[in-house]
Amino acid sequence: MKRDIHPPYGPVVFRDKAAGFAFLTRSTATATGDRTVEWEDGRTYPVIDVEISSQSHPFYTGTARVVDTAGRIERFERRYARRETR
Repeated sequence: MKRDIHPPYGPVVFRDKAAGFAFLTRSTATATGDRTVEWEDGRTYPVIDVEISSQSHPFYTGTARVVDTAGRIERFERRYARRETR
């Protein structure tokens, strides 16, 4: 491998604020700013906030989102209603 061309690879905490879930992993993603968090082992790590993780994504959690399909179908039928043939 060539030297000095690879990004730094180190421990980072990814935090899903919506689900209240965080996990520590190693990544080349660098945390923006000076945000850090103290982890369970007492050490301080950079933190990256994410909107969706395995704890909040419907595919992984098995919970489906409520989709208003009846309202969408009724709106479609009103907009493109069949007209009576003459």
